[in-house]
Amino acid sequence: CPADAGFATKCLLGGQQPDPTSGARVPPIVQNTGYVFKGTDDAADKFNLAAFGPIYSRLGNPTNDALEAKIAALEGGMACLTVASGHAAQHLAFSNLMRRGDNFVTTNKLYGGSVTQFGRLFKQYGWEARFCAVDDYAAMEAAIDDKTKAVYCESISNPEGIMMDIKKIADIAHAKGLPLIVDNTSATPYLCRPFEHGADIVVHSLTKFMNGHGNALGGAIVEKGDFNWGASPGKFPILAQPCDSYHGMVFYDVFGKDGPVAEMFGTKGKTGMAFAIAARALGLRDVGCSLAPTASFLISTGIDTLPLRVDRHCSNAVAVATFLKSHPQVSTVSYAGLPDHPNNALIKQYCPTGAGSLYTFSLKGGFEAAKKVVNGVKMISLVANLGDSRTLVAHPASMMHRQLNEEQQKAAGASPDVIRITVGLEDPKDIIADLKQALDSIVSAKM
Repeated sequence: CPADAGFATKCLLGGQQPDPTSGARVPPIVQNTGYVFKGTDDAADKFNLAAFGPIYSRLGNPTNDALEAKIAALEGGMACLTVASGHAAQHLAFSNLMRRGDNFVTTNKLYGGSVTQFGRLFKQYGWEARFCAVDDYAAMEAAIDDKTKAVYCESISNPEGIMMDIKKIADIAHAKGLPLIVDNTSATPYLCRPFEHGADIVVHSLTKFMNGHGNALGGAIVEKGDFNWGASPGKFPILAQPCDSYHGMVFYDVFGKDGPVAEMFGTKGKTGMAFAIAARALGLRDVGCSLAPTASFLISTGIDTLPLRVDRHCSNAVAVATFLKSHPQVSTVSYAGLPDHPNNALIKQYCPTGAGSLYTFSLKGGFEAAKKVVNGVKMISLVANLGDSRTLVAHPASMMHRQLNEEQQKAAGASPDVIRITVGLEDPKDIIADLKQALDSIVSAKM
């Protein structure tokens, strides 16, 4: 794949090489657990991180390697690690940075599963999530203290479809010597590349738009590679202090942008891969949330058509949102792709190609009306997923945000009267017709 290739070309060929044995153009599924070493010295070098190469499929697999190279190319990152799910990606990303008593600052417009992961599991570890309103930048600054290890946000929020001001949030993080972690699941790198706006780490649920076909779970951590993890002594000990697991090796010294591995890749002084290597050699090694090679193959195949699909998602989403705004039973449509939406200027700034197809709408009839519409669709599916090629709806207050209290639901944009929709690839007239009959049924029920 040419270094200056366009996005669609990278979707097909980024990081990909014909199979050296068979000549297969499509990277094959390597359904295998262990790999033959040349001898004990080769094994020792690989286990000691002195040489690259497959060891055991919990740590890496050739099918996954090909997918990782493709995703890194699409996001403009130095390195990528794929794992079993988006939740696993978040878990490993924070495990690279956090110790008991540490905290991170996050926006409050988040996927419900992230809120519970941050508020329950991470709390169990002694990691504190400090939630701030998405546009309260003063609160974000005030929430940072000497125990803060990162700032986190979603690029386009789930479920409301709100665009974050990534650069402004990145500037707040960097002024305090902290990395910005961005979940780019809803936007995908086709619509938004967070590294270009100041992000340092990108995470994905590959299950969603990147795969796009509802047939495989996966997650990814992508490292830009130019963050200096050793700039503040003691701030990031997992990355910048001697690691007992590897005989005192310092990940940042060896794999950072000024280390010998960056020199080997020709990127010394510019980008390294200390974060991604540590996530693999420590987090993935110890937690074991590995991506299955068959899932990796399906996700890579889905990415082949990413720009074609997302263009259609966006155009359909505008048509459906325009219809919803005109329906008398709909009170609000939270789609930043509409010109009159208060977030539209940020969408144009960060996602000029389109606003995606994830958003919410609320009903004048409240909770009962929302349930009736969700239960009344016929072609559209009620599914706990998003980013499928098929149009999906969800009632967040009954589903992904069910474990949150009402105040948390409202803060996340998942009030009881809200329906989440991800608009698929069907003919837009068919999506609209199904929504119309479901919405009209509210009126019939009242008569």
